[in-house]
Amino acid sequence: PTLNIFFTVSDLKVGKTMPIYFPIKDPPHLLPKEEADSIPFSLAKLPHLLEFFSFSKDSPQAKAMEDTLRHCEIEPIKGETKFCATSLESMLDFTRGVFGLDIQFKVVTTTHLTKLTALLQNYTILEVSKEISAAKMVACHALSYPYAVFYCHCQESENKLFKVLLGSGNGERVEAVAVCHMDTSQWDPDHVSFRVLRTQPGSCPVCHFFPAD
Repeated sequence: PTLNIFFTVSDLKVGKTMPIYFPIKDPPHLLPKEEADSIPFSLAKLPHLLEFFSFSKDSPQAKAMEDTLRHCEIEPIKGETKFCATSLESMLDFTRGVFGLDIQFKVVTTTHLTKLTALLQNYTILEVSKEISAAKMVACHALSYPYAVFYCHCQESENKLFKVLLGSGNGERVEAVAVCHMDTSQWDPDHVSFRVLRTQPGSCPVCHFFPAD
């Protein structure tokens, strides 16, 4: 069900119905920068970290931590700048580094206007806002970890950003952020979106919704 977030540009029209997965999570708390910086954040330190957090090496938590650390340490694709933020301060530092210290940036996020009753359900597009201008864009996604870690990245390619009002048959409403990546030629051919959409790198734009976190 987690793959039900990808779609094509042609799907982005009022009246279109599609299955979409919006996770419902209780996100871990953000640590102060000093505390976050005092804890090693490295795959090489995983045995120490498991001991620190009292997780056994075969536990689901250990697997999630390993996956997050690997994701954070993998080399960025061509034209991508990436960073795993372990505190709000480090996230802001990275974002300012991308946009510049004197540039005012706008934060947009997906908002659930009503309480969700199902993670995966059919939503109909009720309204598509005009395109949000985004010459540069930093996207941050929450990762599974004992405390809040956000994978933030910026891709030097054309992106189109939209606010989309979605409605389900249960009367639920979501004001979702959708992004369309117009150039996917540098993406990994094994990227899950190509399997979902049955496309390949560079063949067509890939769009997806952002979860609320």
